[in-house]
Amino acid sequence: MTLNRYRLKHLADEGHTGAQLAAKLLEKPDRLIGLILLGNNFVNIMASSLATLIALRLGGDGAIAIAAGILTFVVLIFSEVAPKTLAAMHPEKVAFPAAWVYTPLLKVMFPLVWLVNLMANSILKLLGIYQEDSEGQALSREELKTVVNEAGAMIPHKHQRMLLSILDLEKTYVEDIMVPRTQLDGIDIDASISEILDQLQQSPYTRVLVYEGSIDHVLGFIHSRNILKEALDSDGLTHEELRELVREPYFIPKGTPLNKQLINFQRNRRRWGLVVDEYGDVHGLLTMADLLEEIVGEFATDPSDHIASVHPQDDGSYLVDGTASLRELSRNMHWELPTEGPKTLNGLIVEHLQTLPEAGTSLMIEGYPIDIIQIQDNVVKTARIRPLERRIEKPSD
Repeated sequence: MTLNRYRLKHLADEGHTGAQLAAKLLEKPDRLIGLILLGNNFVNIMASSLATLIALRLGGDGAIAIAAGILTFVVLIFSEVAPKTLAAMHPEKVAFPAAWVYTPLLKVMFPLVWLVNLMANSILKLLGIYQEDSEGQALSREELKTVVNEAGAMIPHKHQRMLLSILDLEKTYVEDIMVPRTQLDGIDIDASISEILDQLQQSPYTRVLVYEGSIDHVLGFIHSRNILKEALDSDGLTHEELRELVREPYFIPKGTPLNKQLINFQRNRRRWGLVVDEYGDVHGLLTMADLLEEIVGEFATDPSDHIASVHPQDDGSYLVDGTASLRELSRNMHWELPTEGPKTLNGLIVEHLQTLPEAGTSLMIEGYPIDIIQIQDNVVKTARIRPLERRIEKPSD
């Protein structure tokens, strides 16, 4: 009964005969328990009867108490505590050989075992307990996370983090890791062809967003190399030819969990999509690379290299853009900032102060001293965070 059911299933699938027999016995635990206890009680009662007869013949009535004490000690040590402790410590070494004995014995004793189970289950039903109500062996997500954390050296630490990240995808949404609308860059198809070509030549990206008039009217995206090749091969590129090269956009509803979006990317064979709300307004951009980084971690080695909005200073502080994602700061800089509410540092500061701060304002969030350096367009443009001066508040009694 103490066998690891998942390891047992693995061994049974690998063809281990003892594991297969044990797994078959555990499919009907009431029958197995009935068989074991039937034999166990029969042996104990028989031993007690024999001990009483021997005591009467050797010492009369006065020897019965002595025989009962000796038998209790022998049964307790050699039949209960010692063997069951051994079985609990090494269940496979005991269970697999025992399965070879229990399997044929159950077939021989089945009528008697069936009768015992029928009577026992009938009593349980009178008490409102049904065998069908027993809890299954399936693990919840939190339980599975505990198993991964307790794996120790069996799973490398990096792989543990990846597995835990996969399990947490269900609790993370596309807007948590998307590139926000304010940081999106693209080309306006209404601009002149020369301006568009210059912008494509300077763009560091292969796929470039194309919109008409504003970012809310997205036409799709184009491959910059295809456009530049088309412009070189032809006498001139027209707006009509440019529109024909634009691929349709792929939209992602706001509030979609990452585990579902990963499947959607695979099903639709897409690598990126625009996150939109219920009104169709664009809120940000999500790529497959962003989603994979949520699982495997950032590809850069220096924590501040892959966060363009974080600028380390000589005194140990950091200048951080107000648009910086709180999730990225917490995960990559290992800062314990709240991530349940606002998504950006600016939102966190404004929510904490309940008003738009002025430059030079200082505040403390989660023990981190934060100084407002610059305000622009009614948002916090730059803030200084001093993690080395963090104060951890002790809970009051």
